[in-house]
Amino acid sequence: MSVLHLLGTAGEGGAETYFLDLARAFAQAEIPQSAAIRANARREEVLTELGVAHQTFGFGGPFDLFTKPQVGQFAKQQDVKLALAWMNRAARHTPKGAWARVGRLGGYYNLKYYRGFDALVANTEDIAEWVVGQGWPAGKIRYIPNFAAAPPEARAVDRLTLRTPDDVPLLLAMGRLHESKAHDVALQALRQIPDAFLWIAGVGPQEAKLKAMTEALGVQTRVRFLGWRTDASALYRTADICLFPSRYEPLGNVVIQAWAHGLPVVAAASQGPSALIREGEDGLLVPVDDAEALATAVQRLLDDTDLRRRLAARGILRVAMEFSQAAVVHHWRNLFSDLGAL
Repeated sequence: MSVLHLLGTAGEGGAETYFLDLARAFAQAEIPQSAAIRANARREEVLTELGVAHQTFGFGGPFDLFTKPQVGQFAKQQDVKLALAWMNRAARHTPKGAWARVGRLGGYYNLKYYRGFDALVANTEDIAEWVVGQGWPAGKIRYIPNFAAAPPEARAVDRLTLRTPDDVPLLLAMGRLHESKAHDVALQALRQIPDAFLWIAGVGPQEAKLKAMTEALGVQTRVRFLGWRTDASALYRTADICLFPSRYEPLGNVVIQAWAHGLPVVAAASQGPSALIREGEDGLLVPVDDAEALATAVQRLLDDTDLRRRLAARGILRVAMEFSQAAVVHHWRNLFSDLGAL
């Protein structure tokens, strides 16, 4: 018996990263699993290293008539008892069969793709409430948050390799170079924090625009665009403050990851971060699209070492109590058991 993950996207993003994190956690917990994914060399390599049986499929648009039956055949070969669809494209191609079907929601998705599914999993309580508000039966929705962990073997990056002095405040922004992530707001804020450097880790359609913006703002010498990174833990361990200015963010996995690494967080009060962060206790919240407020909050942390330490310590505690790998895997195991998959 096994759980079959379905992931129909080829790119890199938060959900794709967490898919591998959860697969790794299931492997460590000895939960039998397999995966039907769209071709991606890095993901295929990781799944192979984990010993997870996997196969690639087209996961095309509405006229793709082949993926669903092909996935169904693979599921039978793997003796699948539960199919777990990651996002809408995967849900569209999740076949019916002798297995339960579950959709994992990391946002406010169109629920038409999940008709007939046995359960949905929301990674925030707000998404779970929204799903019920859309008419989904309350008994068929589970809240299971993402987990975060700080691998003990991860070491800080040598700042000099990224042309960053050791003695300057270092701000870290993680996320796709997309309008929703509001990296432009972080750049505007940086202009008001003259001693700080900013690392931005991610790829996306706004890369050229953001790089041009650094020139226009006169901060180009203090910004480093790191591209897509596979060493996120090392980056968290290197920075002094995590910036998370997203305009739209259902969850805010970056917040949880920063907490796990003992890194204080300043975030915009979009849906996810405002639900996660307890203002002044485990992070600082500022209004969305307010570069001046973001800069003021960052400067407050830079000026107050004790506050930085208190926020970091409280974040570590929040992860231990609510977002540990063991706790989250336990929730998934209970769901699988309830649906007859384990």
